[in-house]
Amino acid sequence: MAAASSSDDASGVPGASVALRALGALGRACRATGRVLRAPFTGTARSIRRATHANGAGESGLGRLIELHAVNGAGDVMITVALASTVFFSVPTDEARGRVTLYLAITLAPFALLAPVIGPLLDRIPHGRRAAMATAMLTRAALAIAMSTAVVTGALELYPAALGVLVASKAYGVVRSAVVPRLLPTGFSLVKANSRVTLAGLLATGLAAPVAAGLHRIGPAWTLYGACALFLLGTYWALRLPHKVDSAKGETNVRVLTHGGRRPSLRTVGPAVIHGLQANASLRCLSGFLIFFLAFLLREHPLAGQSPAVSLAIVGVAAGAGNAIGTAVGAWLKARAPEVIIATVLGLVITAATLAAIFFGAGMVAVLGATAGFCQALAKLSLDALIQRDVPEAVRTSAFARSETLLQMAWVVGGAIGMLLPLHGVLGMAVAAGLVTTGALASVRGLLTSSTHPHPRVA
Repeated sequence: MAAASSSDDASGVPGASVALRALGALGRACRATGRVLRAPFTGTARSIRRATHANGAGESGLGRLIELHAVNGAGDVMITVALASTVFFSVPTDEARGRVTLYLAITLAPFALLAPVIGPLLDRIPHGRRAAMATAMLTRAALAIAMSTAVVTGALELYPAALGVLVASKAYGVVRSAVVPRLLPTGFSLVKANSRVTLAGLLATGLAAPVAAGLHRIGPAWTLYGACALFLLGTYWALRLPHKVDSAKGETNVRVLTHGGRRPSLRTVGPAVIHGLQANASLRCLSGFLIFFLAFLLREHPLAGQSPAVSLAIVGVAAGAGNAIGTAVGAWLKARAPEVIIATVLGLVITAATLAAIFFGAGMVAVLGATAGFCQALAKLSLDALIQRDVPEAVRTSAFARSETLLQMAWVVGGAIGMLLPLHGVLGMAVAAGLVTTGALASVRGLLTSSTHPHPRVA
């Protein structure tokens, strides 16, 4: 028997059995550990899914669009962080103005291309919205890889690649705005749907920014690799949107003439959209002005007791927080009177800018930044609701493209004014108040008049 036992041990059978039991126990322990480690992430994912799919958004498909827009925002901020230190903030102040001028020109170019080409093209192809968004995502993924080498050396090919990213980003934005009405859940207002989509993008941007900064410490190229991965995910998610995104059932064909034999345009859609554009243009002009004026002002004359970096951070965080709060507030507002919302926020911004001019200082500049961000978010959501409500589906995408062009031009004009203005705080705040007051004088009366008339939903 002893010999047999010795033989079994030599053959390894009992030892193998013990080893298998040990491996099984180890496997079970590893799986249990994996479940524990995955729990925070899977729990977070389920919480996000419940939030994005709440109130019928899951059934209508709006929840998927919300998640897609979050990926879009995260990818865009990855590219912004990668470009920031190389293109805009790596030179002395004397050289910065030239690069900022080039940046303004590059920023304007996508909208000049977008309005006359992409919008009307998408109007004529109402069935290709998912493919258009997927193409915009895939284009940015490819360009992120193309920029990964140039961003390290600062080579000139970085600029056309950055231009391509901007074109693709704005093309996605135009199509996304035109898709929202097709995914509107029952009982959802347009303002609420737009604000939920926009808020998801803002939250994703805030979460992705520190991740992008961490990748940037490894190297700018790594941030672009992260952007590429996000945009590839966005490409897949865009193609998985509900089929009704591409359905034109019940919609008027673009070739059908309306409005007395003329194709509808921004001049024929009614006064509400026109006045909403005027008001938003003044707020977008203010945004561009504050960004560039305060960037140079606080770099040379930081807020009392603060470094230039901290001064810029104070104003930037205030503006970002205001924008997020404005977007969140839009989720609870009904779109029955977007004209009144726009008129109201104009008054708030004028008041904040006037107070900042009278009591110029760190606190008032931060208050103005927060107020401007809050009001711009609400005004833009309301303008989107006006376009979605009053512009026929046949030309709605084109209307979005052209409105975005006008708003971006206003932003560039405001930025140019901010760059040319002497770096004097009180003067700058007075000019800021004047910019918005001009927009209010042109639009408020018409907005309030339009709000008293019925506006049936346009197909």
